[in-house]
Amino acid sequence: MSHAPRLFAAVLACTASLSFAAPAFAQDPPRAVVSIYRPAPGKQLDFLKWMAAREAVAREAGIPAQQWYAHISGDSWDFLVIGPNLDDATSDKVDALERKRGLKVGPAASLEFRQVMAWHTDTLAAGPMTASQLIDAAGKP
Repeated sequence: MSHAPRLFAAVLACTASLSFAAPAFAQDPPRAVVSIYRPAPGKQLDFLKWMAAREAVAREAGIPAQQWYAHISGDSWDFLVIGPNLDDATSDKVDALERKRGLKVGPAASLEFRQVMAWHTDTLAAGPMTASQLIDAAGKP
């Protein structure tokens, strides 16, 4: 049995949980980054510490907190995270704060991250929205 329907349902439920009543959008709905992580065996705690250090920097930069979901049963991922889609200026601000705290940024951070990661994916998503809003958006040119 494919795990894709369950994963889609989990992402949909997670996105919906960000807002009880999605507002009507006169323009494009907000964007979020949906990330799915499977740390390397035995590296889950190292991964969480790595992410927590960056989460503290994001908080200092005034970025809204990511929403974390931990795997309990079902598919093979360990963590699903929904967070804001940062613009270039905000990303630059975060990089500067990470450097100030002695954290690696850029390619060095990517290599460090991959030492604790078996597999991950990041997807830009629109939402949260209701099914009706998606139907309305489908009818627009």
